[in-house]
Amino acid sequence: MTAGSDGTGASGAGTAGTGATGESDGALELHTRDADGTRVIAHALAAALRPGDLLVLDGPLGAGKTTFTQGLGQGLGVRGPVASPTFVIERVHPNLAGGPDLVHVDAYRLGGTGEIDDLDLEADLDRAVTVVEWGRDRVEHLADSVLLVELERPDRVEDPLDPDEPRTLRLTPRGPRWDSAAIAALEAALAAVTAADGTADPSAESDVPTATDPVGPAEQEES
Repeated sequence: MTAGSDGTGASGAGTAGTGATGESDGALELHTRDADGTRVIAHALAAALRPGDLLVLDGPLGAGKTTFTQGLGQGLGVRGPVASPTFVIERVHPNLAGGPDLVHVDAYRLGGTGEIDDLDLEADLDRAVTVVEWGRDRVEHLADSVLLVELERPDRVEDPLDPDEPRTLRLTPRGPRWDSAAIAALEAALAAVTAADGTADPSAESDVPTATDPVGPAEQEES
């Protein structure tokens, strides 16, 4: 994948050296066999993030948004446990290793941009990695760059809500933050835990650097 000239940060495919599949819209497509694979991808992604990054998670109920955030929190080295913030809207997980905090938001019950703005997420944005579940078309105005993470679950499986069913993840970087160097770092981080076809390999997680292991036991996926 290469950086685009239209300010989106990504345009077209070109993912040599990474297991992720390049899409024509600049997205990276990855696949998981179970919840562990989703966590592994997010854990690896943490190495390519920095304070000020905004991640928008999109997908149906049970697609694995909280599972993804658990892996991200482990990779960042934040205090846990990381659970669905549905009923508290926002949780702040301090970093235990000197890196960025994790701000975890669930926008499912929020209305328009007014309610989003009332959370005052901008106060934490510059010093944290902010993850917003159900945030698509609701929070993009908070930053000039965003990493959209779409999680899709299969329709024809025994239990589509089971987090251990396969998932497809599409990561789309947008904005000036995601220039060619940042995208190359993103691809390299993902290549460490994915096979040539873009499928996550949980056995590779031991090779991914982690600041610490504070996230604690996995919580049940709620969103």
